[in-house]
Amino acid sequence: MPARLQEHYANTVRDALTKEFSYKNPYEVPKLDKIVINMGVGEAVNDRKAVDGAVADLTAITGQKPVVTKSRVSIATF
Repeated sequence: MPARLQEHYANTVRDALTKEFSYKNPYEVPKLDKIVINMGVGEAVNDRKAVDGAVADLTAITGQKPVVTKSRVSIATF
């Protein structure tokens, strides 16, 4: 988790959650472990440039280069 997001959660969000739900114990407050962003690109079957565009979009949103994973078996055959 990026440091600035972790600091924002620890300083602002945790305090707001504690006040809103009146938690007595600091371990009752929910915590963030992992953030996962998934994206399906259905047009990639016909157009390879769609994957490149999706990678560029996710890179701009998250600040990290996404891992491109292709499906092994099409679920349309089931």
